[in-house]
Amino acid sequence: MEKRRVVRVSRALLPVVAVLAVAACRPSVDTPSGPPGGGPASSGHGAEFLGPSDCSSRGEAFREVACGSEKAVARVLARHTGVPRDGPACPPPTDFVLHISAGGPSAPRGYACMRNLESPHPGDPGQGGGPLTVVGDCVHSVREGEVRETACDGSGELPPEFRIGSAVARRTLCPGATDLYVHLGGDSPVGCARRV
Repeated sequence: MEKRRVVRVSRALLPVVAVLAVAACRPSVDTPSGPPGGGPASSGHGAEFLGPSDCSSRGEAFREVACGSEKAVARVLARHTGVPRDGPACPPPTDFVLHISAGGPSAPRGYACMRNLESPHPGDPGQGGGPLTVVGDCVHSVREGEVRETACDGSGELPPEFRIGSAVARRTLCPGATDLYVHLGGDSPVGCARRV
């Protein structure tokens, strides 16, 4: 069962206006540390295991495969060492984050920002998934002080209550009709959301 991102909100200024803090990346699946025998995890398709533009299969374990292979299901948009909370954020079209265990010199510990080769794309605005909350996404209150990202078309587990219409540098730049302030990060860290 996929873990859902739950974030805390706090009421401020207007009765219906709140702040939404969003985790940088959603928990995802770890890759194996390497094949039996202790060799590197890379299959030789790139200089680095699941480096930028490389492709992976999906199943019990993620494997690097040629992007033209019938087994290829996702492409690496960006690859970083370390852990998501300490490193750069994934690009906005990221569908999921793959945590990579150390497995020899070609597979240092890190994370890969992945995009499915075919639909669905949960990281796209309004789809209710992905590791980032972006302009066009919707959220739903799950209890007092907490909201969760959900699909804007109502197909998710929870119906949408607010939609992020724009991103600005600070709260005072949001439109007057803003009902929820959403922390997005980056150069425009405040998302201005309205009730739907």
